[in-house]
Amino acid sequence: MESLPFEPNVHEAHGADLMQCGLYRMLPSDAKKFINAEENRHVLDYIHMLPLDDIGVPKFYPKLSRDLKKITKPNIIYPAGDGISIHIYPDKDDVRNYYIPIEPTLFASVDELLIEVEEALVDIVDVLEVTTDDIDAKKTLLEEGLDDVCIIEYDGDRGGEGGIGKKIFERIRARTAKNKKVHVTPDEFQKIKYYIFKNKIGMGPLQPLLMDPYIEDISCSGVGQIFVEHKIFSGLKTTITFDSIADLDSYVVRMSEKIGKPITYRDPIVDAALPDGSRINIVFGEDVSKRGSNFTIRKFSETPLSILNIIDFHTLDYTMAAYLWMLLGEGMNCFVVGETASGKTTTLNAMTTCIQAGAKIISIEDTPELQVPHKNWLREVTRGSGDGGSSDVTMFDLLKAALRQRPDEIIIGEIRGAEGNIAFQAMQTGHPAMATFHAASVEKLIQRLTGDPINVPKTYIDNLNLVVIQNAVNVPGKGMARRITSINEIMGYDPSSQAFSFVETFQWDPSKDVFKFTGKNNSYLLENKIAPKRGLPKNKRRRIYKELDRREKILRKIHDAGVLGFYELFQMMGRAEEEGIV
Repeated sequence: MESLPFEPNVHEAHGADLMQCGLYRMLPSDAKKFINAEENRHVLDYIHMLPLDDIGVPKFYPKLSRDLKKITKPNIIYPAGDGISIHIYPDKDDVRNYYIPIEPTLFASVDELLIEVEEALVDIVDVLEVTTDDIDAKKTLLEEGLDDVCIIEYDGDRGGEGGIGKKIFERIRARTAKNKKVHVTPDEFQKIKYYIFKNKIGMGPLQPLLMDPYIEDISCSGVGQIFVEHKIFSGLKTTITFDSIADLDSYVVRMSEKIGKPITYRDPIVDAALPDGSRINIVFGEDVSKRGSNFTIRKFSETPLSILNIIDFHTLDYTMAAYLWMLLGEGMNCFVVGETASGKTTTLNAMTTCIQAGAKIISIEDTPELQVPHKNWLREVTRGSGDGGSSDVTMFDLLKAALRQRPDEIIIGEIRGAEGNIAFQAMQTGHPAMATFHAASVEKLIQRLTGDPINVPKTYIDNLNLVVIQNAVNVPGKGMARRITSINEIMGYDPSSQAFSFVETFQWDPSKDVFKFTGKNNSYLLENKIAPKRGLPKNKRRRIYKELDRREKILRKIHDAGVLGFYELFQMMGRAEEEGIV
């Protein structure tokens, strides 16, 4: 259900007719250009239905910037793609503002036409169900089907003075023995096409949220509203609601079947990936979730953020990036550690460009999230016993198998259990490893690693070279943001005192929102691990810091040249290695 936070103003004019009004003429040129496109005409309809006396005319943004975080009660419209726009609608009485998807079908119903079109498309949809899992192929097939069954009648096609929109006409239906044609206006065709794609290929009511590149998390806590976590405007409440447990359960079952992980009362919890790579967790049924079924979707971009992208977000700085490039390029073992939603996976993914370009990478995950730029990449995913009646394949199993595949780097999506012990055994035998881990500090990390159920021997801990601590923090004047709060070098374990020694090489200063290189001229890893590998004698090991400065300058030059993309940056860093620049 769509539950708007205002009573829509009713008006007779629609579409192109509204472009003659004063409100349209007041809009900035980029908003007019956007609305002029046929698939976006409904946005002007929507603006006219708003209580403009209460909230004012929304501002249009073709792209959002992080500077907009400062606005406490935003009234903003921006495009999300494929005919969908989003209105961030202010709520003066709540800390959460509204998130309103402006869809082509929001106000104008085409239900009767849809029945006709769906009847005409039934054979195509049946074929679609069994022939392919490829989203683009399904889209192409549906587009061809819609073009075949729909006849679009433009203004004047039906004859008479004024054409469509100025007179009521009787819809023409052309039928033959073999097929049925449905006559529609251009506006009706756009609405039908959107609805068909949204429900037959997409995820129904959630599709606008999945389309929006600014959404990080989608949360349904049971019957009631859907909530989202927005990259710019933080927590928002959507106008999408489930009004009954029966409707919610029905939707959850359909969604689980669509992603190939059917949920049942016997197996009410599912972890899976959506077609776009987003991670979803579903809990089904009132017996385990008293407000009805619930689900959480963690969205991931098709193209990951690069390390330069997260420098732009001030998650780290150039010196830290250069430092990681040096250490990971030399096969140092690294864990990215932090609490839930601190951005660990995003940072780990960005750091993979620092691994030597010719390396063979094996990634091991329970839900596929990582994107690795290397050509020689084996992507392995766990399997539950419910997947087609097959036996379990755990992360522990995959990690043991990986050790026989001669990898140059093993990347573990997240260490939770016994696979952690195997990971340290892999490090012990010279297999570099990276992973994410839930912990708040180096001390807590070591406690969890050496305790049940992971049980890594304390003497193995110094095989872990590097611990990157990342947190979601409240930055004065900027709101919630993600920062690498420290980078720590593990030095060793003293059996006599049973103490671990580590040094904080980088530290985030919360008062100024800057990073301090506290390990400059005092880095254990740079001087005792990296410098010897580069042939520097003991009395000249501090020359390694000049190499660090050089890499920092290279990253700045690449950034200044406008090379920010994940794969493009990887190619540039690989070329620098190949040409002996680093």
